[in-house]
Amino acid sequence: MWMRNTVSGSSLVHEEDSRTLLDVCVFGLDSKSPPVMITVGRSMSLYQRLSNDIKDRLSVYSLSPRTSADWTENLLWDVGPAVFAIRRGDVKAVNDLATSAPLSLLRENKDGWIPLHDAAFSGQAECLEIILRAHPASVDKRTLQEQTALLLAVSSEHLSCVQCLLDAGADPDISSKNKETPLYKACELDNMDMVSCLLSHGATVNQRCGQGWTALHEAVSRNNTDICEVLIRAGAAINPPNTYSVTPLIVAAQRGQTGALCYLIGKGADVNMQTCDGVTALHEASKNGHKESVALLLTKHADANKPTNSGLLPLHIAAQFGHHEVVSMLVSATSRARLRHSCVSPLHLAAEHNRHAVAAVLLKTGADVNATLAHSHSVRYADRRATALYFAVANGGTRTAEVLLNAGADLSLDPVSPLLMAVQRGCVSTVSLLLEKGAHVNTGIPSCATTFPAAVALCMSNLSLLKCLLDNGCDALSCFACTYGCAPHPSTGASHVTTVGGNGLSLQNDSTLPLSCSEPPKKATQFCEWISTPVISKWAGPIIDLLLEHVGHAQLCSRLTELLDSREEWLAVKRKSLSPRPLLHLCRFRIRSQMGRHRLKSLTTLPLPDRLIRYLSLAD
Repeated sequence: MWMRNTVSGSSLVHEEDSRTLLDVCVFGLDSKSPPVMITVGRSMSLYQRLSNDIKDRLSVYSLSPRTSADWTENLLWDVGPAVFAIRRGDVKAVNDLATSAPLSLLRENKDGWIPLHDAAFSGQAECLEIILRAHPASVDKRTLQEQTALLLAVSSEHLSCVQCLLDAGADPDISSKNKETPLYKACELDNMDMVSCLLSHGATVNQRCGQGWTALHEAVSRNNTDICEVLIRAGAAINPPNTYSVTPLIVAAQRGQTGALCYLIGKGADVNMQTCDGVTALHEASKNGHKESVALLLTKHADANKPTNSGLLPLHIAAQFGHHEVVSMLVSATSRARLRHSCVSPLHLAAEHNRHAVAAVLLKTGADVNATLAHSHSVRYADRRATALYFAVANGGTRTAEVLLNAGADLSLDPVSPLLMAVQRGCVSTVSLLLEKGAHVNTGIPSCATTFPAAVALCMSNLSLLKCLLDNGCDALSCFACTYGCAPHPSTGASHVTTVGGNGLSLQNDSTLPLSCSEPPKKATQFCEWISTPVISKWAGPIIDLLLEHVGHAQLCSRLTELLDSREEWLAVKRKSLSPRPLLHLCRFRIRSQMGRHRLKSLTTLPLPDRLIRYLSLAD
């Protein structure tokens, strides 16, 4: 049976924004709209839903020794003589009861079962005939789960019992509480003889089961073309939509059942029918990576340019789910004009879900690596992200980011630098990649005016990441520039550095700078103000120590001095700042300053002795 399911994958946004790209492009910020894709969900087998009590008894009684008089007495007391005789297959005993105590054959147990149900479920056809002769009106008697004897016989695949019940006038169209009919159950069990028997006795071939599912839907989901043929010959509709307008053809495409798919198309099924969400068979085959089904649908003129209600083409879906071979097949069948008018490009979806192989295929076939998200959708993100590169970085897709950068992705198209997003995520490999490709290490955040590089604040206590930035030219000296110097600083309560909801520069509750494009505060935040916030101050010593290794001589302001004085283990850091730095360190700092930030990236390629390279790289 069909139930809804989302196409969205992992979140595209870091920090407080948990919407995916499709959430934003399709539904907006607060949408309650239903998701765009659907999937097949199978209900539990009828046999599995039968009374556990009954099944337990059957297994115990069949395995226990039958020589004990106590056992016989207990069983009789538990199930009654009629059911006891039926389970033993004692036709004579059942016949005697039908003559001497016919009402005992109508005795119900706690699940609403009468001996007729036990006989059908156990496959005791002769006992079934005797009961039906004694009580012909009970043929359609239902259990508390609304199961008829016919449905129980079908679920247990007892054809002789099914034939007996149908000959006695059993209604083949009565469904259980779960809306399963005998015909549906026979299709679920792939039982051709049972299907033929039910149809020959007038079973309604197009009867709807749960969520509008028909027998043809079930036969197609099992790729049983023989049963499909029998159903269609009996008058089954070729395109019956279920509750969500899902046709058997869409079921076949979703399951990758090429046999059933080819059969239905040959019988005239519409390859371009859409569900209530606008999903076609090609969308479902693309979503699940069924190459053969996609190829078959395309040869049968399935429209690759028919969008869902949310504007997504099959190519978008294949890209999102990472099926690069399907993407290769769909690219040539997809209109470039349609893609330009989509809310999001397939490359963005590939980047969102780190589908690096898909990104490579799309770029090879002409996708614009610097295509940006439509402004109407970009503004729904606090950081106004726009490029596929930013989405890749925001979701930890280092390999995809590398593919995009190697294809010429521009690092300057997003309002917030992808480098800052990578730093906020704490991904050293992505940060190193972006720096290698020319990312500006001292870039700032539009909404946060600072006198020091924003990347330093985003590092938090990640010292290895901070060292990576400093080694690549991050301006450590600016962290020690303070307008107050050795004079007393304003109290923390008077500072314009606040947590979310305050005035001035608003920090996240964990004291990280928010990546957004809102209006920046009038006054820039100094390093000493940021590092003295409660969350960060406990890391002040190691952070300042690392910064001192990347400057010549720096004088600490009174706020930084107070922080270092607050812990005994940090006094060594304070002494380092007060003492003249070694000549070895000053020379290294001078050489690195003369080289400049951009040349530092090529330091390891210079024709210099290894020891000198290690010295200049701060490896020694």
